[in-house]
This record gives sequence, structure tokens and C-alpha cells, in this order.
Amino acid sequence: MTVGDPHEWNGSEHPDVDLPSWHGSVFDPVAELDPIERLRIITGGIPGARVVEGVVDVPFDEAWAVMGDLEDGFGVFQPDMRHVTVVDRDGEHVVADARSRYGMRARLRGVLRPGWCWLQSRFVIIGMAATPSPDGATTRVALTGGVRVPGRAAIVPLGTRRALQRSLTKLDRVLTRG
Repeated sequence: MTVGDPHEWNGSEHPDVDLPSWHGSVFDPVAELDPIERLRIITGGIPGARVVEGVVDVPFDEAWAVMGDLEDGFGVFQPDMRHVTVVDRDGEHVVADARSRYGMRARLRGVLRPGWCWLQSRFVIIGMAATPSPDGATTRVALTGGVRVPGRAAIVPLGTRRALQRSLTKLDRVLTRG
């Protein structure tokens, strides 16, 4: 038996210790997370990251049709994004070239699937999540992102929350007013 290897020790050396089985117990937890919960957890580990959440008054399919359309929909509600071109896609893995309204460029790599988008480059992080409300009439939405601190897994926090809130407001306007 190796000390610290939970798969080798079953508690039999100490008959007065009653431990649950290893699989499916506190030692092997299983958790189902919706995309918004996943986004909160990921950004929780990134210094300076902020998450802005809201509800848009359209069903999930309509909301994600705009949010998940990197080339035509994403730039409509992201105030600082001018143009995004998907250059490679392999299933849910995406590589895209983005250009901001200020002329900056980024090669974004990440995952895009219904309700979830996480893209990053050396200098930018973009995260979006959406999930239908229980009645299906509205959609819960969460956004994060910003400029990365060079050489660190961190986001420059200046103005991030305000920019994300503007994006969420614009997304709601685009979805509900066409």
C-alpha cells in the first residue's frame, strides 16, 4: 500500500472507521453544472475577472443564435469587437481571428457549443454562457472577458464590469427589439 493512494486503502486496517465506498462518495464527487455556474467557477480563478448576468426575454435558441454566431452575431452586441472570422473549426473547438474597433487583433482559440463559449488569446479572454429558464420563455445569460495581464492568468479589471454590462444591455436590445 502506498501512503496517500486512496485506491489502495479501504479502511480495513481500522475496523472502527466506517468509510463510504470510494466511487460516488465525497472522495469521488460528481456535480452537474449548468453553463453559467461553470463560467462563474472558471472566472473565480482568474484575478480581475468579472461576470455580468442577466435574463433576456427570448427563448434560448433565439438568444444563442446571436451569441454563438461569432462572425455575424457576436460583434453586434460586443461594443469593442469590429470583426470576427472563424478560421478553423473541429467539432466544438474553434480558432478565430478578431479585430477590435481600436485596430487590435487577436487569434482566439477555444470551445463553442450551445450555451457555452470560452475563447482566449495571449491578450484577450472571452466567455459567454446561456441556459434556458425553467419555463423556456426566457434565457439566463452570463458574460465575462477582458484584456489579459501580460504573462499572467489575470484580467485588467479597469472598466471590465461596465463594458460587460454594456454588452449585456446591447444583447437584450438586439434580441428583443430586433
